[in-house]
Amino acid sequence: MECTLTIQKEVWPLKEPFRISRGVKTEAQVVTVKLERSGMVGQGECTPYPRYDETPASVLQQIEAARPQLETGLTLDQLQTLIPAGAARNAVDCALWDLHAKEKGTSASALLNLTPPKNLITAVTIPIGTPLEMGAKAKTLSKCPLLKVKLGNTDILESVQAIRDNAPNAQIILDPNESWSLGLLKQMDQALSDMGVAMLEQPLAASDDEGLLGYDNIVPICADEACHTAESLEHLKGRYQIINIKLDKTGGLTGALALLAEAQKNDFDIMIGCMVATSLAMAPAMLLAPHAKFIDLDGPVWMRKDRPLGLEIQNGIIKEFPNKLWGG
Repeated sequence: MECTLTIQKEVWPLKEPFRISRGVKTEAQVVTVKLERSGMVGQGECTPYPRYDETPASVLQQIEAARPQLETGLTLDQLQTLIPAGAARNAVDCALWDLHAKEKGTSASALLNLTPPKNLITAVTIPIGTPLEMGAKAKTLSKCPLLKVKLGNTDILESVQAIRDNAPNAQIILDPNESWSLGLLKQMDQALSDMGVAMLEQPLAASDDEGLLGYDNIVPICADEACHTAESLEHLKGRYQIINIKLDKTGGLTGALALLAEAQKNDFDIMIGCMVATSLAMAPAMLLAPHAKFIDLDGPVWMRKDRPLGLEIQNGIIKEFPNKLWGG
């Protein structure tokens, strides 16, 4: 059955600069998709990411090229071969899930035989700053159960110690975003373990992780930039203990579910992550949360203003699944 496709780039200002090892952003540039059929509207959101050679313009172009097939009623299975895994397919895939749920008079969680998640612990991110700045930020977040710390390759132990001193009860995970060398990783491992760090996310460049083969690390290592789809897993075996599933990498909820299933078969622990985006992008990823050891869906915390009917996040707890926004 035919439907109408609407594609739009949106810019959402952040409350404060979001700084990681490869740069800083002050706004979230997202692309949204709406698919309308017989009065029902399904919507999805993606974040084009330069690290993966994506821009809002390239994503808009990818989706626009698929307009003829999408407007003639493309299925989820057909979508997987029409658009490659990435941000563009994510927005369309999530819009289709939302539309199908509404057309069936049910919810996306019910379609997947899942209970809508609530009261989820999400990591809340501390961006790169001086150790003093990061410690001060940790103090304001000290009631959050899980803190995710962005790092470069300097002031590492000083920054972690400042955060630990100001948030003594929080679990801490670290994310250098590919900025470390193998030598630095080995130098830091024992000290970070002694400081109670629970996980280290993508310390080495994805293209330079051969050194992880056979490395007897203490702090578990998570693949983020190195993990995109289920096809990534063969390369990750023996290198990483955890994988970070992000819908913008898998190409949507459909690809994320496939990656989750294969990762579980291969005994990887699971992290559910996000780009800096609104609640519309977080909602589909929440459906994977019951299978995750770590959840990192704090994108809306960074928005100066989130979407209406978005997530309620208080002290690192996501209260309810936003059915009225997506998937309900």
